[in-house]
Order: sequence, then C-alpha cells, then structure tokens
Amino acid sequence: MKAHKTQVRVIAGTMRGRRVQCIVTDELRPTPDMVRSALFSILGDALPDRTFFDVFAGTGVIGIEAISRGARQTVFLERDFRLAQSIESHLRQFEVADKGQVLRADVYRWAERWLAPENPVNVYLSPPFADLQNRLTEFVALVQTLQGKIAPGSVLTIQVETGFPHQQLPDAAAWDFRQYGRNILLLWLKPLPQ
Repeated sequence: MKAHKTQVRVIAGTMRGRRVQCIVTDELRPTPDMVRSALFSILGDALPDRTFFDVFAGTGVIGIEAISRGARQTVFLERDFRLAQSIESHLRQFEVADKGQVLRADVYRWAERWLAPENPVNVYLSPPFADLQNRLTEFVALVQTLQGKIAPGSVLTIQVETGFPHQQLPDAAAWDFRQYGRNILLLWLKPLPQ
C-alpha cells in the first residue's frame, strides 16, 4: 500500500465534525468510524472526567475523540517524532492543547516506569502490526504490566484485527470480545475490590 493523505473526522462531542489530517500507510491505518463509535458507546459513562491514555497513538484521532466526548485529559504516547508533532498541532488547532499531553516515548519502556493515577482511567492500545508479529510476547507482557498498575474500575481496551491470539492475553476469560468486520475490540475492566 502506498502512503496517501486522508482526513478522519471527529464523530461526536464538542469537536464533532472537525477533521484530523493524516497519512495512511501499511503501518498507520486510522480506526474506522464504526469501530470508534462502538468503542465510545461501550465506554459510555466510563469516559467523562477520566484521563484517557491513547497508547501507540498514531494519528491521535482516538484520543482527540475522547477529549471531544468529555475525557478530563488525554495522554498520547507516540514514538514517531512526526506523528507526535502532528498530534500536538491538531490539539493547538482545535484549541484543546490544555487537555492533551503528547509523550514521545517507547511504550514498552514507558509502561515499566509509569505511575498510574489513583483514580480509574481508560487505556486504549492499538499496537502496530509489526509489534503483533514480531513482539507478541513483549506486547502481552505490556498488557499484564498495565493491568497490574491501573486502579480498580479502569478499562483497558485493545484494538486489533482478526487473527490476533486473544487467548494469550492475561486473564483471557475476562476480556469482552467485540468484532466489527476485520476489526476487533477487546475490553477488560479491572475488578473493584470485594
């Protein structure tokens, strides 16, 4: 697939209809509207006033949508300098720079050092295909690290495509599996203490 420019629109909320410019490649494909709509519909009341972590942020459109729909703040994690710059530019353009923080970091190293907030958060992971092919063991370990660190009541969401071995995820039976065409959302809610 050759790279080409496209625009992804924010579906709902205060920035509804605003467009995020991005370049689509084999490594970077924005989440389809239907999957984004489903994600935020499922999160529902678990979104407003919580911090949203857009891990492997790419275009940043998921985290921007979270701000639009009432997240207290979005933290975008993106290793690629140009993508991180592009997210910062959109946050300024949409006048929500105060609600977004862009961290240029390797996600795996960041997770090891991360001090998670004491309140429930939403963590969204949309890993690159290369990571799922070449770093699956590391990715599963990353998920386990995040599960251990987030506060009870937090939601961890993974977006992947068909063929992902979700049975290998930690606490595999507890994940909510939703499929939309070739896209899959896997959601895990950290249980509250009994």
